[in-house]
Amino acid sequence: MRRNVCGGFLALALLAGAASTASAQETGTPIFKAPYRAFTSHEVGASFSDPGEGVSFALEGFYRYGKDANDFSLRAGFADLNGPGGSRFLLGGDFRTQVVSYSESFPLDGSLTVGAGMNLGDGPDAYYIPVGVSLGRRFEMEGSNTTFIPYVHPVIVPVFGGGDSEVDFALGLGVDIRFSEQWAVRASGGIGDIEGVGISVAYLR
Repeated sequence: MRRNVCGGFLALALLAGAASTASAQETGTPIFKAPYRAFTSHEVGASFSDPGEGVSFALEGFYRYGKDANDFSLRAGFADLNGPGGSRFLLGGDFRTQVVSYSESFPLDGSLTVGAGMNLGDGPDAYYIPVGVSLGRRFEMEGSNTTFIPYVHPVIVPVFGGGDSEVDFALGLGVDIRFSEQWAVRASGGIGDIEGVGISVAYLR
């Protein structure tokens, strides 16, 4: 049942890959998530992203706390609009829980992700409620503390605000790289309604 749900999300996102409207996850930036966390207790970090058309760049700070198979995060920052467009305030949070573990019959780990956030300031306000499934696998380098987690993260994103509402779809692609017990770097990009690329640095505890 869980594998069927994951497959349905992935197929839906791939079908939406031809869409071109720039959208977002919980704060309006193309930051996607691996199927599990790199830290034991919590992490703090920062994300820099290029969300695509109309936005020069976005800068956010984040904090994530984990317990058992679940973790939660808060993030806040700003987006600088192109030209004289001004800037926008970003605020959001999300929840992630692992729902699939790899086995001989299914080679990936999977987590359900749910978020909520806002993108406010110059221009119409926007509110996001992204729901997705992240699928990937952790690989360890022999004789090293370095690990890699390549993943795909299809999402469905109801968007409200500005007098309009819509449902966006996208496929996130990314890799998380943990260089040591305390530091990780993450890169991600989006295809579909969530466009652009982003990179994050996190301090792990």
